[in-house]
Amino acid sequence: MALTTTLSERIARISFSRTMEVAGKADQLRRQGEDVVDLGVGEPDFPTPDHIKEAAYEAIRSDFTRYTPAAGIPELRQAVCERHAADFGTSYSPAQCLITAGGKHAVYNFVETLVNPGDEVIIPAPYWVTYRDAVLLAGGQPVILPTDASDGFALRASAVQKRLSPRSRMLILNFPNNPSGALLNREEAARLVELAVEAGFWILADECYAQLVYDGKPFSIASSPGASRCVLVAGSLSKAYAMTGWRIGYGLGPETVIQGCIRLQSHSTSNPNSIAQKAALAALRGPQDCVAAMLSEYRRRRDYVVGRLRAMPGITVHEPGGAFYAFPKIAALLGHKGVSTSADFAERLLNEMRVACVPGEAFGVEGHVRLSFAASRQELERGLDRFEEFVARLWR
Repeated sequence: MALTTTLSERIARISFSRTMEVAGKADQLRRQGEDVVDLGVGEPDFPTPDHIKEAAYEAIRSDFTRYTPAAGIPELRQAVCERHAADFGTSYSPAQCLITAGGKHAVYNFVETLVNPGDEVIIPAPYWVTYRDAVLLAGGQPVILPTDASDGFALRASAVQKRLSPRSRMLILNFPNNPSGALLNREEAARLVELAVEAGFWILADECYAQLVYDGKPFSIASSPGASRCVLVAGSLSKAYAMTGWRIGYGLGPETVIQGCIRLQSHSTSNPNSIAQKAALAALRGPQDCVAAMLSEYRRRRDYVVGRLRAMPGITVHEPGGAFYAFPKIAALLGHKGVSTSADFAERLLNEMRVACVPGEAFGVEGHVRLSFAASRQELERGLDRFEEFVARLWR
């Protein structure tokens, strides 16, 4: 029998990450000498703080370069629990913690560990691009739950309840939300936990941006009464500490589930990078003023970007309460000058104006685009000047 290059069915079910695809196109144009303003990638433009880098240097100097336990070094698992307790009032133990190769890896571990073929996973839209494909890879069935831009993309427990079925296995939450920056109301969070306990499904809370909240104190759904029975947390150091390339994330949840994730990880990636784990330890146990400083600058950028967008014809935008994205609605511009979809808009914007953004359809919402304001004020000004010119061309 001749060997074929046909991919497995599980791989054929999933797609390339649209955010990575946009980043790749922008990088290709830059390599060709083009002047591209990249507002597509969700990556802090700040350097990793010095005390974190110094911990990595010390790890290398002391030859901390060998395998570690698959679940991560014990002191880092302890530090994650301590930081989560200090920030959100939870009480996890190291046995309920797993260190992963980034937050995406934590999401993957939880979905693979708990979702069986045919299980339904409710995913509110807009959603981060990976959730749907992670569920499909596990053989699950994504159940997309739209939220309303006019309501600030708020998630209601009553809406989740209407989507429940006997096959419901998990609800994936992401607040502050990527791409909209929407927040989860504390009262709704409590209702969701009550619903999960009553109906018997898991809540997977992706807290990648949990510390990047502009007004009020950040909170975690894992601190809600009864959460220990049904809530899983996927966290990351990438955004709050400007450590995207270090690839350190974590999972928190019941010990039995964490043990299942460790079993999976021991046969896939094994341990996260040893040097990055030492850097992460310094991030979590060191001074936290770097997080506050970055958040303060993101707030200034948010106010500038939202103000600029709201002054443009045909554009409306919800003010993000967290994260570092704006998700303007461009629906009024569709149908103009050959632009029919958000993908058309993003492609034309990149090709004609050399500005990269991500189309809303990648996040399950048509008629929007995502703009990252994790860029310098100068780059934001240049990018929004070009964006405004492009919008004006379509509006005329």
